[in-house]
Amino acid sequence: MLGRLFRSIMTSETVKKVPIPPRGVDYRGKIVLAPMVRSGELPSRLLALHYGADLVWGPETVDRAMIGTTRRVNPLTQCIEWTRPATPNPAPDAKENVIYRMDPRREAGRLIFQLGTSDPERAVAAARIVAADVAGIDVNAGCPKPFSTHAGMGAALLREPDRLVSILDALVAERFDVGVSVKIRLLETAAETEALVRRLVATGIAGLTVHCRTTPMRPRQRAIRGQLRMVAGVCREAGVACLMNGDVEDRDQALRLVDEYGVDGAMIATAAETNSSCFRPRELGGLAPWAEVVEHYLRFAMEVGNRFGNTKYLLAQMVPGKAPEYRLVNKSRSFTRMCDIFGLEGAIREQAIEADLRQGIEPGQVTKDTTPVSKKRSAKDAALNAEEPSQKQKVSSVAAAVEKAAAQAQSQSVPEVALSM
Repeated sequence: MLGRLFRSIMTSETVKKVPIPPRGVDYRGKIVLAPMVRSGELPSRLLALHYGADLVWGPETVDRAMIGTTRRVNPLTQCIEWTRPATPNPAPDAKENVIYRMDPRREAGRLIFQLGTSDPERAVAAARIVAADVAGIDVNAGCPKPFSTHAGMGAALLREPDRLVSILDALVAERFDVGVSVKIRLLETAAETEALVRRLVATGIAGLTVHCRTTPMRPRQRAIRGQLRMVAGVCREAGVACLMNGDVEDRDQALRLVDEYGVDGAMIATAAETNSSCFRPRELGGLAPWAEVVEHYLRFAMEVGNRFGNTKYLLAQMVPGKAPEYRLVNKSRSFTRMCDIFGLEGAIREQAIEADLRQGIEPGQVTKDTTPVSKKRSAKDAALNAEEPSQKQKVSSVAAAVEKAAAQAQSQSVPEVALSM
């Protein structure tokens, strides 16, 4: 049934479609990585693509941050980077901040740039900088976080539909070789949402994503899908692809939801942050063990020169809170130490030492004990097998206390703020 639906979406000659620009991409039939600050940086996107994501959204990047940047190709990683000086009056050899980074080989035709903006002219100026290197420009009109809404961006645009329409009109009129899309949230009533969506699809955009929560709602609150069929229908009438977002856990569930609600595709967010193998269908293996995903992520992070702080934050999302490695990850201050924690040796550890040195990190920082956790487990298991039952019970009590401490550390950990914020 799902196969028939997707074939009809992709091949039916009777379905109206907004023309897709020459280098653009049709969102129909796609299961994609959602835009996430911190969790949408390059290594996370490469991990999602590795496990089967059809498209990836980068993190919201503010127009003012992009305007005035310099595009360069990093000679070490071959990644394209947009940079700007770290200080107002930099010296000739001063350090530059990387505002946005992409892999032109592995992300070719699959990266959507999400733009944070509240002004049509700035939106066009920022989009013009990256349009030649990405597969689409998406306007963020759904983020409820203060760093976005305080400047009239994100979900604040839902309260100013005239401004949002003017931004989309300006971007579409620029006729980039890639499509323009928008990501929104639900309004309080179906009538309000429908009125907004009808205005948005009339601008000539190629795609619209609806996050099935209202602006005041938070991720812990269940997504509400009562308006989804209506939104999909309005988009279909205008020939605009419609993606859904909110509580989508994996590819198989996404396909069922696409079938149930008549949307064209789905976006995965939190589940991908924890384990990006959620993009892999069950018939091809489904969810991979977290240790496998961590190793792939760490390799990608070092390959592209990702900042250690961001890498550490993502690893802390991937490692279960009760795993012994979790506490060690939060204490770690180097790529090399991360390899020690996960028992990764040989070429990958050599790569970690080089990554540390390039970022000015001392590879041996943090710990006196570099025994991999996996080896500690084996030694502990052997000792337990040789002990009397009373001693086993004692060790079990200690282990339970360690698990409780790790859970408390998880609840108290404070994530870093991403550069693109």
